[in-house]
Amino acid sequence: MRKRLSTTGLLGTAVLSLVALGMAAPASADTAQPSTAQVARQDVQRQVTDVIPAPVEAKADPKSDFWLSPLTVIRADKGAAKVADYLRGLIRPATGYPLPVLSSSYGLPAISLELGHADKRVGTEGYQLKVAKNGVTLKANTDTGLFEGVQSLRQLFPSTVDKKTFQLQGWKVSGGTILDYPRFGYRSAMLDVARHFFKPDQVKAYIDQIAQYKINNLHLHLADDQGWRIEIKSWPRLATFGGQGAVNGDPGGYYTQEQYSDIVRYAASRHITIVPEIDMPGHTNAAQASYAELNCDGVAPPMRTDIEVGYSSLCIGKDITYKFVEDVIRELAAITPGKYLNIGGDEAHSTSPADYNTFYQKVSPLVGKYGKLITGWHDIAKTNPPTSALPQYWDTKGTNPDVVAAAARGNKILFSPANKAYLDMMYNPQSPLGLHWAGYVEVKDSYDWDPSTFLQGVSENQIAGVEAPLWSETLVKSEHIEYMAFPRLPGIAEIGWSPKASHNWDGYRERLAKQGPRWTAQGIDFYRSPQVDWK
Repeated sequence: MRKRLSTTGLLGTAVLSLVALGMAAPASADTAQPSTAQVARQDVQRQVTDVIPAPVEAKADPKSDFWLSPLTVIRADKGAAKVADYLRGLIRPATGYPLPVLSSSYGLPAISLELGHADKRVGTEGYQLKVAKNGVTLKANTDTGLFEGVQSLRQLFPSTVDKKTFQLQGWKVSGGTILDYPRFGYRSAMLDVARHFFKPDQVKAYIDQIAQYKINNLHLHLADDQGWRIEIKSWPRLATFGGQGAVNGDPGGYYTQEQYSDIVRYAASRHITIVPEIDMPGHTNAAQASYAELNCDGVAPPMRTDIEVGYSSLCIGKDITYKFVEDVIRELAAITPGKYLNIGGDEAHSTSPADYNTFYQKVSPLVGKYGKLITGWHDIAKTNPPTSALPQYWDTKGTNPDVVAAAARGNKILFSPANKAYLDMMYNPQSPLGLHWAGYVEVKDSYDWDPSTFLQGVSENQIAGVEAPLWSETLVKSEHIEYMAFPRLPGIAEIGWSPKASHNWDGYRERLAKQGPRWTAQGIDFYRSPQVDWK
């Protein structure tokens, strides 16, 4: 239980903090107007209508700007303390202000996080935000809604608030009101850690980056031909041998189950659910190289370091195949709190259609046996999966009878068309990273599409949401992830969150330009597209 501080105690704390910073304390609890020099440190002006993803309703009011001061507190309702602590962690390093989290503001200027009594339209993920001269009020029905509201609130500060060192300047929060909630409940990013391995801290850094745009799922592609990245205790060579590979012979690696669980917990602290993928029956060379018995001829192939696809397949007729698959599903389900397991299914060119169907008739029930629901690439739609399954549409074409039939049966469809949403596609022929088999995808291309009209025969109410996959054939470090994801990922996030009616490239590119200084402050190595007039 938090210790309640008296107003006098709070004032004393603030004064001591100011002395430590070499600043003069104000004579009262009133918010002092920053000096001209402080204001000059402000970067590009932002208002509530600049937020990405675009809110459902936003009304700017410059007369209601709130100035953060050394006496500002964060008032948190019961149940809101974790989000309040997260907010404090975001803005305290740069401001240098104490920003204590309290259950009452004691008459001091406050950012208030309130649970309950929000507009019924906001549901479980939405929020209401009001910035006025005398304080900031954020309301939501759940802590998830408060967390998403914080992502909008942080964009109303100067971009320098994202720096990790103290900045001597004024801290204006742009005035106005927002009422907001998501268009789709499933808004995802995917990170391929199989072609190249990314360490836990690198994955956590990406989690922080995507969370600020209200992404709520992270799909981890944990196994492929070039590497196996998750410890399976009943099949240890998957990690210790298969985990050593990577594209071009680069260093590999794998997550222990404890490391994976730590990533899951960290993601949950950012209101993101981890969705693990083990691709099958194709994309399995690393597993087959680790265990010879998974091959029809009983001979283990060598590890592969190229980027070819479609050549590998588990042996559909062997009983050991299904023991292997069940063991993997059982262990992965036990350490994955989220409801979905991704069982792949794409590019199984070496598996006959009959064998492919046989495989999934046997494997699909195993996911439910261990308390999870199926998601996988849209290829699984042709196996008539349960209606709770979530096929992910990755093709570039606007027609697919199998996916349309699945949607008609009741399956929701997750959209990530490769020529729009794949973040590993090259921006242009001069791009230093990425591939271009689905075409060149500039920022406008990745934003200028709508999932409700992309696939003929699949309408708005049959869509679960959108995902932005990032494959790592050419990516070997975090800066590469950032360069390919930004500035395209925020556009995919906006497609998933914002009302369809708000979708407008000309307006979006202006709002996107104002994110540039923020990414610079965060140290994100983003692509400065010539389509955007960066501020």
